[in-house]
Amino acid sequence: MKIRGCCALVLCGWLMASVAVVGAQEAQTAEKHSAITLPVGALDAYVGQYRNEVEPDVVSSVYREGDKLYIEGERRARLELQAESADHFYARGLRVVFARSATGKVSGLTSTFGERGERGVETKEERFSQAGMRLNHFREYTRSEAMIPMRDGVNLHVVILRPAGSETNGEALPFLMQRTPYGTSWASSAAVNGSKPELAASGYIFVFGDIRGRYESEGKFVMNRAIVAHTTKSDVDETTDTRDTIDWLLKGVPNNNGKVGVLGVSYPGFLAMSAGIEAHPAVKAISPQAPMTNVWMGDDFFHNGAFRETYGFDYVQQLEAQKTDARVESKEDTYDFFLRNGNFAGAADAAKMENLPTAKIFLTQPAYTKFWQDMAVEKHLTKVEVPTLEVGGWWDQEDMWGTQAEYAALKPHDTTGEVFMVLGPWNHGGWGPTTRHLGVLDLGAATGDQYRKTMEAPFFEKYLKGRAGFDLTGVASFRTGVNKWERYEAWPPKQGFKEAELFLNADGALSRNAPAAAGDGKAAVSYSADPANPVPYRNRPIQSTYGDGSKWRTWLVEDQRFVSGRKDLANFSSPVLEKDVTVTGDVIADLFASTTGTDGDFVVKLIDVYPEDAPAPMAGYQLMIVDEIFRGRYQKSFETPEALTPGKVTEYKWSLHGADHTFLKGHKMMVEVQSSWFPLYDRNPQTFVPNIMTAPASAYRGQTVTIYGSEEYPSHLEFSVPDGD
Repeated sequence: MKIRGCCALVLCGWLMASVAVVGAQEAQTAEKHSAITLPVGALDAYVGQYRNEVEPDVVSSVYREGDKLYIEGERRARLELQAESADHFYARGLRVVFARSATGKVSGLTSTFGERGERGVETKEERFSQAGMRLNHFREYTRSEAMIPMRDGVNLHVVILRPAGSETNGEALPFLMQRTPYGTSWASSAAVNGSKPELAASGYIFVFGDIRGRYESEGKFVMNRAIVAHTTKSDVDETTDTRDTIDWLLKGVPNNNGKVGVLGVSYPGFLAMSAGIEAHPAVKAISPQAPMTNVWMGDDFFHNGAFRETYGFDYVQQLEAQKTDARVESKEDTYDFFLRNGNFAGAADAAKMENLPTAKIFLTQPAYTKFWQDMAVEKHLTKVEVPTLEVGGWWDQEDMWGTQAEYAALKPHDTTGEVFMVLGPWNHGGWGPTTRHLGVLDLGAATGDQYRKTMEAPFFEKYLKGRAGFDLTGVASFRTGVNKWERYEAWPPKQGFKEAELFLNADGALSRNAPAAAGDGKAAVSYSADPANPVPYRNRPIQSTYGDGSKWRTWLVEDQRFVSGRKDLANFSSPVLEKDVTVTGDVIADLFASTTGTDGDFVVKLIDVYPEDAPAPMAGYQLMIVDEIFRGRYQKSFETPEALTPGKVTEYKWSLHGADHTFLKGHKMMVEVQSSWFPLYDRNPQTFVPNIMTAPASAYRGQTVTIYGSEEYPSHLEFSVPDGD
């Protein structure tokens, strides 16, 4: 099965379960195997449960029924194992080789997907129990397709999956819908059972829809189509398409219970939120997960005015250059590519993408114009129409902003206590797979499984089926560092917390105490920022966003030592902590800075520095906890950029987003300030020009940036700590 690269690389928002779940079901065996028959007693030697050596929460069960041997997992379909020889078995694209201990007993297995002669995907599992048993509760789903007419005559394509026999057995089921720009061909019984086993086992009518202009649907695709006033039949947007789809489903799909839930990750998360705006009466629950919400202010394309160059370059080509979403693939280090092409106009010309709709907007409207404002979702969230479960990750490389922004907009209108949020230790869509890892981080448990089993599935069970079990009353937050779930009434939490500050002193120290008066009151640290040698945002070479071998998905947890020794940035560090320090809530950077130029960018990163004697691979590791960029020209207004006054001390204040993290005793806290983060963000020329997208080469000049840490200009971070800390 082909998995495409996309903003919802979340694998269509649903397939974050391992690809093997579906691959084992659907793989076509290209070669013939020579099966042999082993005695039943010999088969019993393999029966047991096996734990993945890398992901101990992934368990396989091998068991015997009659004279047949089977393997399955909680999210892996049952497969019959056929013997090729003693200890060697195969099953539709899966090969299993059992290992034995020195005493001759079966001790583990190695499984490989792919035919002989192919490398395949190999996993090793250790036997921990001799009791084999059924682990999954898969239901068979039947698949159908339909073209649904919209109010303006355009027909949209959907795939419908429902439990086999539920059309006629009296089991009236709710709909659980995802609308997507990423295609629906993958939707199958194996897919829903593998990716959403709890929901699939309970039984829903799953609906997957191609939005306008994408894949099998008619009409014109418009990126993050703005919500419009609906005065004529031709006034359509994602809210009207959602309502028209639901109207048809309620009438056209037999034996439904009249209730609809909508969920999705990333772009489908934006579409899920759209289902809660002017909501159809049948919509009873929505879960926008890492939703694209305001793509200029803090999601995919801009952050506080700074243009996300590589992401905009790759993603726009992927969605607007064809009706499918073929990914951008380059063999060149993108750092070199964008540096060589100077500005985004040069890069767009090199790719021949300058006439794609969103690329044209990038080139002509880099400020927060009416175009971008009209696309923003949060301004429409003026009332709670539907119970809403927002979901996001601390290290989301694409849509960290949207989850918290939507919650902040909705919560003040929540009079019935039906707006919820879950924030966890995940990257984009990282709550999908069964894993306790993110990059090198070991979180101690399969946190995504915990979320899906105890929060997501019970949420939909409550509002679509009226069942008990959903006990979240506000916000669930996974506190990293100590790796445990916390519950709060709201976000940011107030009860049990107090405001705190962390000051950036001119001598490079971090302190909880404000700096005292010193000299002329302008104690500061300076560095030279050269656009010809920008600070890379991740280790080079930097591949295309979704290119083969790309480290994009985990770059936010990369060890920052690869840049912290550079001279074109400033580091501020605390002493070794004598006790744990917990930072919770929104982290705000309040920076006093000047530059010798007339424009400039400011990047602030709060970093957890591990001790040198920490177990490998964390010895000395520098882990970013929160981080964000601000483009100086927007210091007064995002709508109207202005040149900076050279040498003038200016206050810049912006959010680094939310955190819930404990810096452990023996660690250090570090704040890093820099003026480029390339090529994720385009280079600021550091000379004011009307449009950075087309800035001439002569505008790119090295400048001296000064960060102040004095009584008069106290650069600092603001956050909350538990009472008593």
